[in-house]
Amino acid sequence: MNIKVSYLSIILVFILHAAHAQDSTMIRKQPPKYNFKDRIFFGGNLGLQFGTVTFVDVSPLVGYRITDKVSAGIGVTYQYYRYKDKFYELETNVYGGRVFGRYMFTDYLFAHAEYEYLNLEAFDFFRRRVDVNSVLVGGGYYQRFTSNAGVMAMLLYNFTEDRYTPYTNPIFRIGFNIGF
Repeated sequence: MNIKVSYLSIILVFILHAAHAQDSTMIRKQPPKYNFKDRIFFGGNLGLQFGTVTFVDVSPLVGYRITDKVSAGIGVTYQYYRYKDKFYELETNVYGGRVFGRYMFTDYLFAHAEYEYLNLEAFDFFRRRVDVNSVLVGGGYYQRFTSNAGVMAMLLYNFTEDRYTPYTNPIFRIGFNIGF
């Protein structure tokens, strides 16, 4: 009888151990908790062109990942434009800002919408500064280098194209994001 009790005890210990191990693997893992700093990312656009037309675009941004799929942020824009040939010379500066939202369909494909405000020089009968408001909507592709950094290419459409808008539809942008 002692041998039977010993065997039953050993079998019972193995069954309880297996049940406990199975129980712990069946518990769903909680998603990692991110603090505020982990959800912030930086990025933007940098454009340079030299020659008859000189163009410099510096447009940094800061964003916040609200969820794994939804992010939003703000950015500022500065553009320098100069045209010079033997007959004509033009030089101007553009200032502005933007607010954007982004939805990631997959790890690589996303939708993007933004409101952009620019202050630029208009050349009607005389030079003057004008405000240009744009609503840009489109999508893009995001290529990650690391879990917190990557480059993106976007194709956007300006739905509020007006007389002074600096864009022609469609608008193609390349930028980058870097997170903590």
